[in-house]
Amino acid sequence: MEYMSEEGYNKILAELKQLESVDLPRVRDAIAEARAQGDLSENFEYHAAKREQGRILSRIRFKQRVLEHARVIDRNLLGSDSVGLLSKVELTNLANQSKMSYTLVSPHEADIRAGKMSIKSPIAQALTGKKAGDTVSVHVPAGTLQLRIDSITLG
Repeated sequence: MEYMSEEGYNKILAELKQLESVDLPRVRDAIAEARAQGDLSENFEYHAAKREQGRILSRIRFKQRVLEHARVIDRNLLGSDSVGLLSKVELTNLANQSKMSYTLVSPHEADIRAGKMSIKSPIAQALTGKKAGDTVSVHVPAGTLQLRIDSITLG
């Protein structure tokens, strides 16, 4: 079971619908067109379209499994007294005093450029359950980070 926000669930659902109703019919048409050209053994368009069809079908199955095991979290049941899923956390790196802000989300919603960090990442794991004012030590590939939690709000 994977908990996620309603926004994340809807985004995955929309991507699944796009794959099923637009991308898959498009590639099936491309396969039919390439087949009509005759000899398939040296038909690059046919083989490329078949590879694309396999990729799309694999993506569809993956998205279906994610949605099948997903549970949408009711934001009203979440608190902001400690760090958890859907918490927006303001942090200070104590080594260089740089400030950062992340919302902890399910791995399927993670987008570090948008400030959404996977709850399963090493930093999020170290922050989970901590409160504002706490300092955590996190081991990452680049070394050890000392982070102070400045504030926690519902993301």
